[in-house]
Amino acid sequence: MAKVITYAELQENNTKDSLYVLLHGKVYNVTTFIDEHPGGDEVILAEAGKDATEAFEDVGHSDEARDLLPDMCIGEFEKDGALKVKSTNTSSSSGAVSNAVEQGSNLMYFIPLTLLGAYFAWRFYGA
Repeated sequence: MAKVITYAELQENNTKDSLYVLLHGKVYNVTTFIDEHPGGDEVILAEAGKDATEAFEDVGHSDEARDLLPDMCIGEFEKDGALKVKSTNTSSSSGAVSNAVEQGSNLMYFIPLTLLGAYFAWRFYGA
């Protein structure tokens, strides 16, 4: 069974020597990673002691960054604690983004091809 981390424990571990971060309802010990973080240690320290899910997702971390998380996971965050975990529905938001990209991709090909066809029609019938 996974260890349950309380809000008090999360608050206690908010320094560079011992740093816990809460993401998607799970608590990660990022103490050993803080010096390697490409964005600098200030970014992680600013999110210590609170739900960092929104900040983590807003940055748009790579798959490589997400692959590092399981090794740092130390447990689940308490369900009924003082800090309410924000529920994020990443599948619907990423689905909306994917849909917008696909629609943009379709227009990206349709408009130039239409213009090219109009140009050749003009050259063929206009001459």
